[in-house]
Amino acid sequence: MKIKTSAARLLLVATACAGTSLAVPAIAGPGEQAAQIHSRLTGVKPDTAVLTTMAEEIANGNAEAAAYLAMDNDAFYNVTLRNLVTPWTSRDFDNFAPLNDYTATVIGMVRDDVDFREVLSGDILYTGAASGLDLPAYSNSNNNHYIALEKSGYPLQAALERTTQSTVTGLPSDATAGVITTRGGARAFFYAGTNRAMFRYTLMNHLCRDLEQVQDTSRPPDRIRQDVSRSPGGDSRVFQNGCVGCHSGMDPLAQAFAYYDFVYDADNDPTGENGQLDYNSPGQTDPATGTRVKAKHHINSATFPYGFVIPDDKWDNYWREGPNMHLGWSDALPGSGNGAKSMGRELANSEAFAQCQVTKVFEQVCLRSPENQQDRDQIESITDSFTSTGYRLKQVYADSAVYCAEE
Repeated sequence: MKIKTSAARLLLVATACAGTSLAVPAIAGPGEQAAQIHSRLTGVKPDTAVLTTMAEEIANGNAEAAAYLAMDNDAFYNVTLRNLVTPWTSRDFDNFAPLNDYTATVIGMVRDDVDFREVLSGDILYTGAASGLDLPAYSNSNNNHYIALEKSGYPLQAALERTTQSTVTGLPSDATAGVITTRGGARAFFYAGTNRAMFRYTLMNHLCRDLEQVQDTSRPPDRIRQDVSRSPGGDSRVFQNGCVGCHSGMDPLAQAFAYYDFVYDADNDPTGENGQLDYNSPGQTDPATGTRVKAKHHINSATFPYGFVIPDDKWDNYWREGPNMHLGWSDALPGSGNGAKSMGRELANSEAFAQCQVTKVFEQVCLRSPENQQDRDQIESITDSFTSTGYRLKQVYADSAVYCAEE
């Protein structure tokens, strides 16, 4: 069965708009609660048979089962999850960006109840493999596979197949890091620059913090790179009281991306439509640096020649001390390592990561931000359940929908 994705997504947006401006009447009984749960989770009306079964589950005290029935609807994947994830895949948070391997991988992980921490560390990839679909093969240098899947109108719930990045893309397994090393992620955030964008947007998308919210001028500045002026505009106070607050913590963590780049033809393909992720494996040497470190990490070195020169991909989390220790870093991890996989694991095992996922789902399903202590207590409860039962995001959707069904 095909889903009219655009229409369904617009219906969900319209529902959200209405929900933010109109008071929702009190829910009288199981039938109304079932309709509310289905609407919040899918943006479409349920079939009569589904609604009846959901209402029976609610009447029998099993509202969670009713929510899972709603999530069997294709619109949950094609619309709700698509709307959640798509803004994460671009720097301008475009809600209507094309389907790509980043988006498809997150949707597939939710469908299969994969531990969501793997979104930043797993050797995991979802491609379209539905029987009867004539799709071009996955390519490291274009998005045609996912564009064709999207145009087919085939439900993502049925079309996506789990595989590994190392098998499909050729990236070494120990260099894979979930969506960070998908082609979609690389095109958005390893494109040009110094790869700090990948760290910043990962922080925003998966820990719900931008750099301004984690500034800490008390951390040592010893790993801040050469391209950061120590006297912007001739005033060293700007660096000491501003720049150092972000760079002292960010630069040691973003060093995990030292061997990655997104390569493209800047003259003939300035947006990187046909570019691809490039990684320096052991034994490979960048001619500009003489090491495995990509040349982009040494640009603007004359800005402050005495700054830090990246020698490898060893990262350290300076935020385990100071005010950002309250992000809740895992005591089971060392707080340092090599490469994107272990750094992604550091971020994904923080309390901030779990709280971020739950809060985003709550806001999407309930059509509002947490408003009072009861909401905050509920988010804390859902977060505890999320972290103690395998980091299954579908469970977060069910818990949020049940909580908001009585509004």
